[in-house]
Order: sequence, then structure tokens, then C-alpha cells
Amino acid sequence: MDTDEHQEKTSLTNAKWLLIFGVVFIGSSFWGAFYYANRMLGYGPLKAASEHGSSIDSLFDLTLIFTGIVFIICHIVLFWFSYKYSYQKGRKALFFPHDNRLEVIWTAVPALVMTILVVKGLVTWNAVMSDVQKGESYIEIEATGWQFAWNLRYPGPDGELGVKDFRLIKPGVNELGQDWTDERNHDDFNADELVLPKGKKVRVRIIGRDVLHNFYLPHFRVKMDAVPGIPTYFIFTPIKTTDEFRQELRKYPEYQMPSDPNDPASEPKWKAFNFELACAELCGKGHYSMRRVVKIVSPEEWEKWHATQKSFYLTSIRNTDEDPFNGKAVKADHMIKKDSTNSTTNHPIDTTKVVPALDSTTKQH
Repeated sequence: MDTDEHQEKTSLTNAKWLLIFGVVFIGSSFWGAFYYANRMLGYGPLKAASEHGSSIDSLFDLTLIFTGIVFIICHIVLFWFSYKYSYQKGRKALFFPHDNRLEVIWTAVPALVMTILVVKGLVTWNAVMSDVQKGESYIEIEATGWQFAWNLRYPGPDGELGVKDFRLIKPGVNELGQDWTDERNHDDFNADELVLPKGKKVRVRIIGRDVLHNFYLPHFRVKMDAVPGIPTYFIFTPIKTTDEFRQELRKYPEYQMPSDPNDPASEPKWKAFNFELACAELCGKGHYSMRRVVKIVSPEEWEKWHATQKSFYLTSIRNTDEDPFNGKAVKADHMIKKDSTNSTTNHPIDTTKVVPALDSTTKQH
């Protein structure tokens, strides 16, 4: 066997193996996509839990369709050509310097696809990022990120967040720099968990205090940078409560598995599931610890929860040296009452008398 014959045989053998690999590779890609679909956002039980989320998912789906078609065609051609055009003794290659049809095809097709994606993306972006309209009812909260935590501030019964000034920040005393001369601050409170009502529009003020952070609610398709000195916002409407989402997960075998892989007796994944708030910007060595639980409840449950929260001003600032109204009456004093031992406590508000209906605890823009 001469050198050319040996090279031809070796090339054909390699081409056959490469063709087999190509079939296995493409087949495995499809199998993996379908096998893990129920664990990926946007598919199976992990459909968006917000009103605008489906439009975001449709953009991903459309992009996946276009790129998937190109992926399949390119790999079929790649592996088939490696087989068909493997080395053969005496074969001559055909060279052509220019082809107008090919030039038109590989210019026009990507341009058309890009135009579709850009136009649809702009329409979706403008709809998602439009601010609340005048007279529209919504809840406004504030999320301030710093290394390595989120401070979640809610308005009290007045439905309005008080003003802040970074020059008023005092670590351990006034972390946000709230201006206590603004009485709208007096009923604001902080929460360790993000608790929101189903079906109510929410506007989140997003602020970074030290480095870049990112306010990310994956199940709601909410993601916005928290930039020091540049306040941002995101508006969304939850459409599923945590319990409703858990019941949807319950139908899938992937979520019947133990939540702790090292403890077969642990509760199933669907039952242990919680929506989450994460920081999606690498912000330092404690980046992982910025995770917070997100709870979506019914409007009635939210009202009850809201009514039991304690004002930071009344519990930590009132009648101290930090209080500009020390010794003077303020509007928020009605939230405090004497208990049977004559100690002053921040008393949960009677929702039937003091707290207005949900629309009244939301802000009118």
C-alpha cells in the first residue's frame, strides 16, 4: 500500500468516526434539551410568575428557534462534509472566488433575523420598562444593595416612602440616610423577606450603596442593576402566589425528589421551593449571601402582614438623640400604645379600623 492509499484509508476511517460522533452529538443535544427542560426557566413548570414575564420568555424562545436552526444546519453540514470530502487520491478541489447568490443569502438572512429580534426586543422593552401612569394604583418599595445584603424598605399606612440623603447615613443607626424630619419616613419599615401581593403592580426603587449590585428575581423575569449614585427601578405584577407555584411544581417528577440530596427523608423540592431575590452582579467575596426569600401571597394575607410590621423610626429612633421631634408629637404616634405593663411598644395596627384597604396603602403616582 503506497502512501496515498494509506492516507486515503486513514482519512476515510476518521471521517466515518467523525460522522458517527456528529450523529451522537446532535442527538445528545436534543436529548439533553428535552431532559432538562423542566429545570430551565421558561419551560415546564418554570413559566414566568409575573405579568410581563411571558413576553420576555417569547424573546428567548424566538432567539432559540433562530439559533437552533443555524446550529442544526451548521453541524449537519460540518460532519457530513468531513465525511463526503475526505481525502481521495486524484480528487481535485473546485475553487471559486465569488458567488453573488451566496453573498446575498448570508447577508440578507442574518439581516432579516436581526431586524425581527431587534424590533420585537424594542417593543417588549418599551412595554416592560414603561413607568407607572398618573392615577395608577401600585405599591412602591425600595431595595438598597450593599456588601453583602439587601435592605428592603416598605411604606407604612401612608403608602409613601420618605426621602433620604446619603449625608445622613450613620452605620448601625441610620443605614439608609432617612431624613427623620420628613414624617413620611416615620411609618416606613424594613423586612428580611420580600413579601408582595398577587395581582398588584409593584414598583421597586433599586439603589446601590457601595459597588455594583443587581436586583434579580429570576422567576419574575426581573433584573436591574443597582448602581451607586444612579437610582434605577423595575415594575412588575406577580400573577402566582408561592403556594400556587409550588402546586404546579408538584406535578413534575423532578420536583418530587428530596430537597437535600444528602438526606433522603428531607421534604420534596416542590414543598421546599421559594421564590428568591439574588444579586446577579459579582460584588465581592460575600456575593452568595445576598440571597433573600420572596413570598407572594394573596392581597388579604398581604394586608394582614403589612399591618403587623413595625416602623423603624418608632422602634429605633423615636425620642432618642437622633429624633428631631424628641419630646414632640408626630402623626405616627397613633401607631404606638401603652400595654398593660405601661411599657411602650409598637402595636400592630387594627386592619379593620386604622389600615385602609389595599389600594390606600399603595401610592398614587
